[in-house]
Amino acid sequence: MTKIVADVMTPNPITVTPETPLSEAIKILAEKRISGLPVVNENGKLVGVISETDLMWQETGVDTPPYIMILDSVIYLQNPARHEQEIHKALGQTVGEVMTAKPISIKSSQSLREAAHLMHEKKVRRLPVIDDSETKIIGILTQGDIIRTMAQG
Repeated sequence: MTKIVADVMTPNPITVTPETPLSEAIKILAEKRISGLPVVNENGKLVGVISETDLMWQETGVDTPPYIMILDSVIYLQNPARHEQEIHKALGQTVGEVMTAKPISIKSSQSLREAAHLMHEKKVRRLPVIDDSETKIIGILTQGDIIRTMAQG
């Protein structure tokens, strides 16, 4: 029998909103020993994910993008808009300023194989699980959940 996401996911995950202070989100991650949180709007709809990776900008800061000078003109060797986004993440005070918007998610009715493939392809460690109507987050599926299921046979 093929397992589906609903069989393995953790139901009712801890969530935060875009307005949640960053310090509160960091405290939740540390206390619960988790690496990421789904971000939902006032209607419970998934709008982003905040992860340890997003928070690393707070500590590491941002490097100036590489550039060259030719005749008093600055030519950036990377997209300056990306640099601006990195600065925004490094200076952010709320979850909404630092989170990854447009998160990759999966429906609870999809197979575990599809979930594992999606995680591998998109290089993510967790997938918010949404209901079939795609309006509410109902769970979270991590790589660890999939590994534990594999170990059970």
